[in-house]
Amino acid sequence: MEQTKEMKKGRGGRPAQAVRKEIRTGVRFTKAEYFIVKEKARKAQMRYTVYIRQMALYGQVNARLNDEERAYIRQLISIGTNLNQIAKTAHKEGILSAMLLFENYRSQIDDILNRLKR
Repeated sequence: MEQTKEMKKGRGGRPAQAVRKEIRTGVRFTKAEYFIVKEKARKAQMRYTVYIRQMALYGQVNARLNDEERAYIRQLISIGTNLNQIAKTAHKEGILSAMLLFENYRSQIDDILNRLKR
C-alpha cells in the first residue's frame, strides 16, 4: 500500500525546470515607480518580474510584436510565397515580365519595411 502512495506522490503538477531560480531578492519602489514599471512590462507583454530581470541583466527589453506589426509580417510572408510565381512567369513569358512582377513586389516590401521602422 505504501508503494502506491509513493508512486502517486511524484506524479502530476508542473514539471521540474532545468534551471531553477533559487535566489530571491527584493526591490523597493515608490508607488509611482512601481506603476511605471508595471506599465512598461505590460507594453512589452511581459510579467513585471521578467521585465525587471531582463532590464537588470541586459539593460534592454525586446518587446513583442504588436498586432499591426504582425499584420505587416503576414504581408511579407504572402509576398514571399508569390516569389515562386515570378519564377514561373520567367519560364513561361520571359525575363521581362518576371522583372515587372519583381519590381512590384520589391516596392511593396520596401513600403512595409518603412512602416515597420516607424
